[in-house]
Amino acid sequence: QLPVITSNTIVRCRSCRTYINPFVTFLDQRRWKCNLCYRVNDVPDEFMYNPVTRSYGEPHKRPEVQNSTVEFIASSDYMLRPPQPAVYLFALEVSHNAVEAGYLKYFCESLLENLDKLPGDARTRVGFLTFDSTVHFYNLQEGLSQPQMLVVSDIDDVFIPSHDSLMVNLKESKELVKELLTSLPTMFSQSRETHSALGPALQAAFKLMSPTGGRVTVFQTQLPTLGAGKLQSREDPNQRSSTKGVQHLGPATDFYKKLALDCSGQQIGVDLFLLSSQYADLASLACISKYSAGSLFYYPSFHYIHNPAQLEKFQRDLDRYLTRKIGFEAVMRIRCTKGLSIHTFHGNFFVRSTDLLSLANVNPDSAFAVQMSIEDSLADSSLACFQAALLYTSSKGKRRIRVHTLCLPVVSQLSDVYAGADVQAITCLLANMAIDRSISSTLSDARDALVNAVVDFVSAYKSSVSNLQQSGVVVPAAMRLFPLYILALLKQKALRTGTSTRLDERIYAMCEFKTQPLPQLMRMVHPDLYRLDNITDQGALHLNDTVVPQPHLLHLSAERLSRDGAFLMDCGNVFYLWISKCCNEMFVRDVLGCPNYASIPPNMNHIPELQNPLSERVRAFLDWLQDNRAFSSSIHIVKDDASAKATLFPHLVEDRSDVASSYQEFLQHIQQQMSK
Repeated sequence: QLPVITSNTIVRCRSCRTYINPFVTFLDQRRWKCNLCYRVNDVPDEFMYNPVTRSYGEPHKRPEVQNSTVEFIASSDYMLRPPQPAVYLFALEVSHNAVEAGYLKYFCESLLENLDKLPGDARTRVGFLTFDSTVHFYNLQEGLSQPQMLVVSDIDDVFIPSHDSLMVNLKESKELVKELLTSLPTMFSQSRETHSALGPALQAAFKLMSPTGGRVTVFQTQLPTLGAGKLQSREDPNQRSSTKGVQHLGPATDFYKKLALDCSGQQIGVDLFLLSSQYADLASLACISKYSAGSLFYYPSFHYIHNPAQLEKFQRDLDRYLTRKIGFEAVMRIRCTKGLSIHTFHGNFFVRSTDLLSLANVNPDSAFAVQMSIEDSLADSSLACFQAALLYTSSKGKRRIRVHTLCLPVVSQLSDVYAGADVQAITCLLANMAIDRSISSTLSDARDALVNAVVDFVSAYKSSVSNLQQSGVVVPAAMRLFPLYILALLKQKALRTGTSTRLDERIYAMCEFKTQPLPQLMRMVHPDLYRLDNITDQGALHLNDTVVPQPHLLHLSAERLSRDGAFLMDCGNVFYLWISKCCNEMFVRDVLGCPNYASIPPNMNHIPELQNPLSERVRAFLDWLQDNRAFSSSIHIVKDDASAKATLFPHLVEDRSDVASSYQEFLQHIQQQMSK
């Protein structure tokens, strides 16, 4: 329920440009004091009228002073050019490798199904290009009897074969677009072309999109082997479980970063779907999305027949991706109270000036983190405020400003700081800092820094606040899971050592930490555990006509698993349903559709739709978990045997890394470090 405000004057501080918000002070009806720089400003006449109550003379009751999140419809002062239309270009790899993986058919089906749901208006434009060792464009000009393919084989100097017929109005050329999507999957089915000229295809996309800006969606299945931006394999499979350090976490070339910055300058965001079974140098490829404010999707070992779980995840992700909200040509600025300053940002963007983030595209599924420092004493202030303002063009071509304002108390007692600490935000910010450190320095350096963060924290608490003579690791209540979260971070694909980890999978995990929303990250670090075999309707939610049970969250410990239960572990991007040996046969029969425990197949990865109350309840709960997140999660049914536990539960079993094999050992390690 976002308050949307249309007003001729958007009231802002004359000095620091903060938007008026609930935390400003009205000195009288005609003057207000900024909560960030403390300047006194005049209240404009128009602001005296309240459009909600239709009354005059109460500026403090206006919606922008009553709500800490608002959206303004911006005037022409906030435009460098008329708002752009929604423009979508799809760049599809069609080499033999891509055809073999089989993604094209499912992409075309999904886009056909969602063509009318793409965000936009009557001006929406679309275009397609495909590539292998050459780049192919498609003329979709209204009036043609069928789409025309135009091939550019000079990949060292890519040019656009036609300027007005390749990006077309979706409404006018809809039939041709549908025809192209119907014929694309078979067009390349006999291809023997093994090369992939990704770089030249991206250069072509940049030229096509530069006049308007918009979104480029790239599908890639292998290492780019031809033309600009071609790459060689840098992974040594023998080093996957090394404890010495990990090489090649940074890009092999600056081609993709440079191109992304050019794209950002022309308001083009590039999203990358990587569906590969071999090493594809994601460390280099990810730069195209990272610096153009794009998104990254990765499906290791993708194959439409051999990997049905990945295929289902790809289809679900694609459906959401094509229909989710999108903003174009955006910039975001974060301001904070005098005395504080922001020095580092985490996420996908380009920092245009010291504090202005350039976001060619913006979507609801990406997150940003910021680090700030205290420059001057805050002794005279009782509050610290932060304001994030995002200026963007909606898919309907409206210029809008989304403003969030946060106000936090400044306290004089250190114990109040500890009591108010947000342990999850701290953990995820440290994870971002560790990932930066592992790229700029080394992975082991980053891991040491995480352990030191716990040591420093516990030591500081012990010396300054807790005067208890307790032995062991003493932490304040709000932070009691902090050492556990850090241990869990050290076991994540992004940061672990000593456990075999493919380089691309490590890089993708690092990218996830830098861009995903906090609840999603926390489920990956410290999964949610539920017991499902004794599920009841007590406390259930009633949504539409569905009853959604709400089983209790359990402590994440192997002690909570029993020999006669069925437990769901929600790890954010994957669900594990663990069935113990003596699990109730009714659960096995009604939910999994198997007569008994022994008959559960080894690689089961879906829950059948069975017509009985227990099946309906379990599926309703799983659907509810799935609906509340940005990325789809695959499900694996795990039987109770040692090998399955070891493969699927790194969160519950011992870890071979050097820091700790169990939580108790980790705490002992922290104590030893403190005594040093």
